Amino acid sequence: MSEPSALARLEVEPSGLAVLTVDAGPLNLYTLDLHAQVDTALDGLPDDTRALLIRFDGRVVSAGVDVHLFAAQHSPEQAKVLFDRMLALPERIAAYPFPTVFAAHALCLTWAFEVAVACDLILAAQRASFGLVEKVVGLTPTMGGTQRLAARAGVGRAKEFVMTGDRYSAATLERWNVVNRVLPDDGFDDAARAFAAQLAAGPTRAHAATKAVLDHFARGGVAEADRHVTTIAADLYRTEDLPNAVRSFLTDGPGRATFTGR
Repeated sequence: MSEPSALARLEVEPSGLAVLTVDAGPLNLYTLDLHAQVDTALDGLPDDTRALLIRFDGRVVSAGVDVHLFAAQHSPEQAKVLFDRMLALPERIAAYPFPTVFAAHALCLTWAFEVAVACDLILAAQRASFGLVEKVVGLTPTMGGTQRLAARAGVGRAKEFVMTGDRYSAATLERWNVVNRVLPDDGFDDAARAFAAQLAAGPTRAHAATKAVLDHFARGGVAEADRHVTTIAADLYRTEDLPNAVRSFLTDGPGRATFTGR
């Protein structure tokens, strides 16, 4: 199934992997029109989606936000309406119960990076680089990137990243625990798709449970997660995948189970 769009399109593979491609060349700048088209594409996600890969076409992931948007704001009240709209996109992606993977093949600035850190996992090509450069217009990031970066790398690193406005390599952000894996430039897109497809083929109800446990951890640490983890794990006995995989393990050995996401 495909949702054609000038700027964003969604493909859903039989495996349950959904691939969202942003194609707003040449620079994939954030505009309200692009945001609306991404929302429309995401509206096409089936109920049985098992993983989402977000990727970009073009020579860069994104060079940032169209600064004309900021120039059009003439009061704090007007700006807040815009910023609330912008924040809604990473919040929507972060709320999905299935695994979400962001693939950065090249330069990834501002809004695209903020979408990246809203995803569960970030894959980066060796040539990729990242930055939150809002300081050049006297602004701080508005789409959750600062705090989500802090959750991954710590407050000190988030302050450095935002206050310097520098560009950071994929290798550096892997060292900071922001990027999960750095992959070769050659064949990067195929490797990212294969990685996401592997997640989609796995026990996606268990993946949703893992995300739920970590949401509790983010809100209240280990003690808060401990209060909920046994209930969340026990509820997996309502699925088909857990008893089928246990049966497969006992009958055929480990690693032979297939999962349906039910």
